[in-house]
Amino acid sequence: MVLAVVAAAIFVATLVVVIWQPKGFPIGYTALIGAVIALATTVVGLSDIPTVVGIVWNATLTFVAVVLISLILDEAGFFEWAALHVARWGRGNGRLLFVLIVGLGAVIAAVFANDGAALILTPIVVGMLRALNMPQKAALGFILATGFIADTGSLPLVVSNLVNIVSADYFHLGFAEYAAVMIPVGIVSVLASLGMLLAYFGKSIPKRYDVLALTSPAAAVKDRATFRAGWVVLALLLVGYFAADPLGVPLAAVAGVGAVVIVLVAARQPAFLFARAEAAPVLVTTGGTATVNAGGGGSGAPSGRVIPVWKTIREAPWQIVLFSIGMYLVVYGLQNQGLTDHLATLFDVFGDHGVLVTALGVGFTIAILASLMNNMPTVLIAALAIGGAGATGLTHEVMVYANVIGSDLGPKITPIGSLATLLWLHVLEKKGIHIGWGQYFRTGIVLTIPVLAVTLAALAGWLTLIH
Repeated sequence: MVLAVVAAAIFVATLVVVIWQPKGFPIGYTALIGAVIALATTVVGLSDIPTVVGIVWNATLTFVAVVLISLILDEAGFFEWAALHVARWGRGNGRLLFVLIVGLGAVIAAVFANDGAALILTPIVVGMLRALNMPQKAALGFILATGFIADTGSLPLVVSNLVNIVSADYFHLGFAEYAAVMIPVGIVSVLASLGMLLAYFGKSIPKRYDVLALTSPAAAVKDRATFRAGWVVLALLLVGYFAADPLGVPLAAVAGVGAVVIVLVAARQPAFLFARAEAAPVLVTTGGTATVNAGGGGSGAPSGRVIPVWKTIREAPWQIVLFSIGMYLVVYGLQNQGLTDHLATLFDVFGDHGVLVTALGVGFTIAILASLMNNMPTVLIAALAIGGAGATGLTHEVMVYANVIGSDLGPKITPIGSLATLLWLHVLEKKGIHIGWGQYFRTGIVLTIPVLAVTLAALAGWLTLIH
C-alpha cells in the first residue's frame, strides 16, 4: 500500500513538472529524474529497465527520424510550397481555402506526424493569412483549425503520431495491419473534424480573398536538390514501411535511413556527388538578356548547401527519447503496484456490453485521462491496463484501437493534453498571437467531443464489418 502511494506521488510530481516545463528542466531530464526516484524507492526495479527500453526504443527513434525529415524539408521550403499551391487552388474562395488548408494539415499529420503539422504548418499559415490581410476573427479560425487537425488527422498510419507507434509496438501491430483498420477510420475522423470546424468557424470566414497577394510557390523552394530528394525519400519510406513487417525490419530502421539520406543531401555529402552540379554553369535570363552564372547557384534553385543542417539536427526532438524511457519507467511503477488493475477492471465492464459500448467507453475514458494528464503517459497506462484486462478477440482489438483514438483526439480538449499543443501555443505567442487556456478549452471541448464520438463509432462499425 505504501509503495502504491509512492508510485502515484512520483507519477503526479513528474507529470506536473513535465507540463509546467520550468526553465532548465527539459522534459527528457524531468522524466529521467522521476525514473531515478522510482528506482531508488523500489517502485520499479533494475530488471524493468531493459523491458521498458525494449518497448519504447523503436517508437521514439522512428518519431525522431520522421520529425527530423520534416524539419529538413521545412528548411528546404517543401511545406510553404505546398501551402501556396493549396492557396492558389482555392481560387479566391475563402471557404474552399479553409477546406484545403484543413486537408493539407491532415495529409501532413498523417505523413509527417502531428508535431510536424502543428509546428511547421502553423507559422506558414500565419504568414499566408497576414499576406492576405485576413480579418482577425477569420485568421483565428484558420489557426485553430490547423492546430486541431494536426491531432485528429494523425490516426491513419503508425508513424502519424508517437502514441500510434507506442501502441502498435506494444500490441505487435504491423504497419499494414494498422493501416487497414485506421485509414478508413482516420478518413471519418478528418471529415467529422472538417464538418465541426466549418460549423464553428464558417461564419467568420470571408467569402473572397486576393490570390494575387500570394507569392509564387516556386519562390518558396530554398533548396531544390533537397526539395526533389524529399519526394523520392517519401515514396521510398512508404514502400519501406509496408515491406518492413514481412522482413522483420523495425520502422526505426526504415525512417532512420530516410532521415540519413535527406540529411546527406541537405549537407551536400558526400561532396563528390554534388561537385559537378555546383560547378556546372547555369543560364540565367534577366530582362531578355541571357548570362551565364558559373557558380551554379541562385536564390531560386541553389545547388550549394543552404540549409543549416547541424543546427536542424540539434533541434530535432531528442528529448523525446529520454522522456519516453523515463516516463514509461514511472508509469511501469504504477503497474508494478497494481494501480493499472483498476483501469483494466473498468475496461472489462465496457467489454461485457458489446463492441460499440467498448469503443465509446474505453475511448472516452482514455480521452478524459489524456486531456487531464497528457496523452503520452495515458497511452502507456491504458496499454498496460488493456494488456491486463480479460478481453479477447474483437473486444480486445476494439480496446487497442480505441486507446489510440482516445489518446490522439482527447488531448485537444485541453492545452495540456499533449506536448505538441503546448509547443504550438508557444509558437503562436512568438508570432504575436495569444490564445488563452480558457478560450482554448471552450473551443477544444466543443470540437473534440462530437468528433471523438463519431470516430469511435466508426471504429466499432468498421471492425465489426471486417470481422
